[in-house]
Amino acid sequence: MLYGGDEQIHFYAPMILFRELVYTDEAHFVNLNIEGTEYKAIMQDLQFHPVSEVILHVDFLQLFEGKPIKMNVPVHFEGDAPGVTKGGTLIKKRRYLSVKALPKDMPEYITVNLSKLDFGKAIKVGEIEEKNFEILDTKIASVAVVEIPRALRGKTTTAEEEEAEEAVAEGEAPAEG
Repeated sequence: MLYGGDEQIHFYAPMILFRELVYTDEAHFVNLNIEGTEYKAIMQDLQFHPVSEVILHVDFLQLFEGKPIKMNVPVHFEGDAPGVTKGGTLIKKRRYLSVKALPKDMPEYITVNLSKLDFGKAIKVGEIEEKNFEILDTKIASVAVVEIPRALRGKTTTAEEEEAEEAVAEGEAPAEG
């Protein structure tokens, strides 16, 4: 079904034609040719059979050049997080972000650079650069976090504390400082 224009348009197409559109993590625009008329659209909703998981129904939203649309856009992560190379675990909190933009400005995906992400740090939605689009998710929501491994969580001693402990073990008085 195609909706968003003056009237809803019902149409049928073989499931095989929707495979590349449905089974991807990219946001896609499609050109629907219904009885000789071309429509620009995006996939809005999808229904599967509960047992066989065959596509039963697809809704498309018709696009108009001057009218902004809202859609979920996938997040792509790039770069190596220093916290991960030190043994931390990267947790991807959001794989999609809700975006509002004109059809011509809608990104296929949003790139998040992990190269400055260290232990216990997070990249927030508000830190992502918006280029001719608006991210609708709350600005304080985390997109990615590097968790500190359990083995390192309890290690809060500093080099000075270790030296003081060694001095006490050897029978010396710890240095004041």
